Amino acid sequence: MLNRTPNQTSLQPLTTIATFVELLAWRAEQTPQGTAYRFLAEGTPETAQTITYSDLQQRAQAIAVLLQELNCQNQPVLLLYPAGLDYIAAFFGCLYAGAIAVPAYPPRPNRSLDRIQAMVQDAGATVALTDSVTLQKLERRLAETPQLRSLYCLSTDGLQPDLAQQWQPPTIQAHTLALLQYTSGSTALPKGVMISHDNLLHNSELIGRCFGNTAASRGVSWLPPYHDMGLVGGILQPLYVGAEMTLMSPVSFLQRPVRWLEAISHYRATTSGGPNFAYDLCGRKTTPEQRRALDLSCWQLAFSGAEPVQQATLTQFAAAFAPSGFRPQAFYPCYGMAETTLLVTGEAVQTEPKHLILKATNLQQNRVTLVPPTDADAARPIVSCGPPAIPNQVVIVDPDSHRPCPPNTIGEIWVRWSRSIAQGYWRREAATQEAFQATLADGEEGLFLRTGDLGFLYGDDLYVTGRLKDLIIIRGRNHYPQDIEATAEQAHRALRQSSGAAFSVMEHDTEHLVIVHELERSALRTADPEAIFAALRRRVAEDHDLQVGAIALLKPNAMPKTSSGKVQRHLCRSMFLDGQFDVVYGWPTAETSQALAIAEAPVDGDGEAIASENLSQPEVDAKSLAVASPAASPLNSPDAIADWMLTWLADALNVPKHTLNVRQPLAEHGLDSLAAVELAEALESTLGVPLSPTLAYEYPTIEALSIYLVSAQNRATVTAPPVEVVDQRELEQIVRELELLSDAEVQTLLGRQRY
Repeated sequence: MLNRTPNQTSLQPLTTIATFVELLAWRAEQTPQGTAYRFLAEGTPETAQTITYSDLQQRAQAIAVLLQELNCQNQPVLLLYPAGLDYIAAFFGCLYAGAIAVPAYPPRPNRSLDRIQAMVQDAGATVALTDSVTLQKLERRLAETPQLRSLYCLSTDGLQPDLAQQWQPPTIQAHTLALLQYTSGSTALPKGVMISHDNLLHNSELIGRCFGNTAASRGVSWLPPYHDMGLVGGILQPLYVGAEMTLMSPVSFLQRPVRWLEAISHYRATTSGGPNFAYDLCGRKTTPEQRRALDLSCWQLAFSGAEPVQQATLTQFAAAFAPSGFRPQAFYPCYGMAETTLLVTGEAVQTEPKHLILKATNLQQNRVTLVPPTDADAARPIVSCGPPAIPNQVVIVDPDSHRPCPPNTIGEIWVRWSRSIAQGYWRREAATQEAFQATLADGEEGLFLRTGDLGFLYGDDLYVTGRLKDLIIIRGRNHYPQDIEATAEQAHRALRQSSGAAFSVMEHDTEHLVIVHELERSALRTADPEAIFAALRRRVAEDHDLQVGAIALLKPNAMPKTSSGKVQRHLCRSMFLDGQFDVVYGWPTAETSQALAIAEAPVDGDGEAIASENLSQPEVDAKSLAVASPAASPLNSPDAIADWMLTWLADALNVPKHTLNVRQPLAEHGLDSLAAVELAEALESTLGVPLSPTLAYEYPTIEALSIYLVSAQNRATVTAPPVEVVDQRELEQIVRELELLSDAEVQTLLGRQRY
């Protein structure tokens, strides 16, 4: 059972600690040889690397010396590392220098630097820290980007430990900024949440108390360290309570989701979790034999956040892993965001999560009406995210009148000020005032944070129903529709400018991206729809790491717009779901659209879809697909392997097989990072040889990949492509945009960082 009473011996001195620099110094003094973190380089215990509190402090101080020489105190410093111990050391190096850490992630090869460029410009960063492998790959690209040429990049993995002797303690206090957590999935308007040491310490105390974490707890996390849930929950929380923590990279989890569960079983972890899609992925990507080999009876708290929690996912996961010893009472749905440092609400420990069955049509009118679960057609289950960690901290407010909503009414979730509320948005006074300094119309004193989320209180529990605005959340990563629309209108000359809408719809608890766009009048008779569809899928995948679920091409002036000419996204979504558009060309085909059943997707009270997960994922695991895939002959020739991949990709991308070209780059088919990793895993299972999880990036066409795989079979083992040795850091770098929880990207897991 969880120890619900904090370990006083471990936590009592924390009442006198004001910064995380003091905290790490205290841990290094009390237990210098205690293991601070364990990192599974390839997702398995055999590849574990460890660092003690003493070694972590020494490495942090050595990095701080470099930053102090560059006068970085109170200045933002960009972190461009793959997941690993180097990232953790660099983060604390920033704190030890009195600098402001800006967590980021290295871009994948041949992908845009727009997000890094936007973050650098917004933060005003002039210094970036990374490792030598990443630096080697970034130097040329940075030099070719005018806005990034002045960014001074330093690699920290080769520093001599004795450099730490030159460290001088900076002048920092509780209110000193520790980091800028960039929440936006947007490349155009990123916003850095200003988080102080006191914010981090206060929210760490809340998490420890609500989760029941103590020094005796053991954690496992694959969550990206550059998102709030991975950083605050996965790295800072164990340091706060003095608990043992095992980490792995997001790509290790995505490649083989069972690795997460195997680590929990092997290290007897008590606390671990992730976004809803992670539990769904584990259920779909593990076999009964793998589940029986696990012992999850140690797992006492399985938190679920960063995206809406689905009752069906909880039920299916609990049933699938009951033979492994998993108990439904371990689930811990919770809610939070970067603007609150992390946690706001959480379900009671060791109680099965509560949920309500609500009338779906009334939800669209912002009304909460309970119905019997037998009324399946009109019912929608909503999972409780638990009560506020601080009593009476959450208020449901009418977003227009700023008055508290009456009972059984959906409104905007406002969070009353506490020490966990961040300092605002970096260099954005207007946005800070609007979001962080809201007041109620009834004159009640105090400031509130406007979350932009919709929900209601039932008893003491918070239920989240959707988003007030147009934010799209897929695989825990936030995407702004205006960014996707800007990409779409540039994808093909036949598409009319400023005449497209991007939104999401939900089917089977999975979020799908939909693009509706007008054609140019001159293209109505001459347009090649397949070329337009392919161009849209390719550009969206390249720029946003998203797969498109459906496309509707319309005649000019068919989109609903405001009097000022602005596209009305909400109305577009409703018209799409109701089949009101006169579609000139549509994708997928009518048969596929019927299978997708988009028109039956439930929506929230503001007409927005509210779930997120990877869209158009294969619905079967790699091994079952390998068995089901047609193969007239053994897969021992390039043609046979190419045909197998065409079948797999057609299913994964939801496109006709004949539209795929073996000589066309895979990226141009609209393959996102998760699907690319899944393809490599499916090939590995089918061919029986170990393969790089980023094979689809290393051999960019089906033809090239097929030829390589034949030679791989002949050698009987493949660990890396012959043209270039790709180590784990590079593999992690290539699929950095997770989201998982995974903007992804986990941007989140996790874009606006829903916890």
